[in-house]
Formats: sequence, structure tokens, C-alpha cells
Amino acid sequence: MGYQRILLKLSGEVLGGGSGRGFDFELARGVAAGVAEAARQGAGVGIVVGGGNFFRGLGSADSGIERVTVDSMGMLATVVNALGLAGLLRAEGLRAEAFSAVGMEPLAARYDRRAVNALLDDGGVAVFGGGTGNPYFSTDTAAALRAIEIGADLLAKGTKVDGVYDKDPARHPDAKRYAKISYSDVLAQGLGVMDATAVALCRENKMPVLVFDLLAEGAVARVARGESMGTLMS
Repeated sequence: MGYQRILLKLSGEVLGGGSGRGFDFELARGVAAGVAEAARQGAGVGIVVGGGNFFRGLGSADSGIERVTVDSMGMLATVVNALGLAGLLRAEGLRAEAFSAVGMEPLAARYDRRAVNALLDDGGVAVFGGGTGNPYFSTDTAAALRAIEIGADLLAKGTKVDGVYDKDPARHPDAKRYAKISYSDVLAQGLGVMDATAVALCRENKMPVLVFDLLAEGAVARVARGESMGTLMS
């Protein structure tokens, strides 16, 4: 069973490639190709991007800059990623547009739910930058919000690992990967898949979340086809 519409969440660190810094064009080009394949299969795709490859807001707590300004800097970083990914999607032959939750015209269109849904209905791809447009909210929360707004069947979070584990698999060889897990268990165990606000928003609106390895071969298209992979949170 495939999905008609998905919201893909990409962290900035993933787009930064091996170093997690800058914009890895080769990796992003592969992501764009995967999105193009999913679109050709008939899936509508919206994408929310983080900005940690350019700026880490939470890592700037001791900078002396107030939190609201730091978060604004992070929002700008996400728009850089949105513009780059939208450009690569257009190079794949897709109609793609970058939308920003904060005013960035003429660089990116201002987010408008009706315009976004019209684009998706017409076979295009919408790439969302600017987070929610408000400080103190993560891009995971932005992804949950946009998934709900566009009527997605699934929020798919692409990461560098193949799902959700009971503990850090990089540190613990005996870590167990979950095939399925409930929102409540994620919150109760503090697993850190997404921040609590994002998880609670998904739970309240019954938005399933798939955490999967973005770098696996054909990952995005496989997700769109509904193949069994990663960890499903519901």
C-alpha cells in the first residue's frame, strides 16, 4: 500500500553529508532523485528542512545572544537549505517551490496553505523553510504542523540511522531497534526521536511518523510505496 501524500523531514545535519556542515550537493542530489521517483509513482511530497548544517541554535546558548535572535538565525539557515533542495528538484524535472514561514520574498514564497496544497495537487513538490516562523519551536514541530496542514498520510523523518532504538546504537552494540512504537512510549522513555511538542502534536492529530535511513538505496521512493522499513510511530 502506497501513500498518496507524505511530508518528508530532513535535518540540516543530514544535508551536510559526512561532516554535517555546509550543503552536500551530491547527497542532496540523490535525495532529489528519490523524491522525483516518489512523485512519478504518484505521491504528493512536501519537505521540511532543518538548518543545523549552517547554524545550531541550541548550541549557541552561551553566546550572549538572546534566544529569540538565535532562533531567527536558525530559521534563516533552513531557508538556505529549502532553496538549494528546491533547485535540485527542478533540475530533476519537477515543479518545485521553496516556501518560507517568515517573509523572504523574492527569495522564497511566503507560506500559504492553499497555495501549497494547489501545488501538491498539481504534482509539484513544496519545500518548507523558516520552521514554524516562531522562536522556541523546532523544525520537527514544523514538520508535524505542515504534515497536518497538507493532509499528509505520513510524516517520514529521514535520518542517518535505520529507525528508533531503545538506546544509542553508536554507543551500545546491544541496542534494540523498534519496528513499531507508540507516541506515548516515545514520550515516556524520552527516546529523543522528535521533541515532545512534535510528538504530542502528531499524537493529537493521529499523524503516523516513520523514522528511516535516508541514505539507504531508494529510501524515499520505498517509503512512498509503503515498504516495511525503519520504525513506525503511531
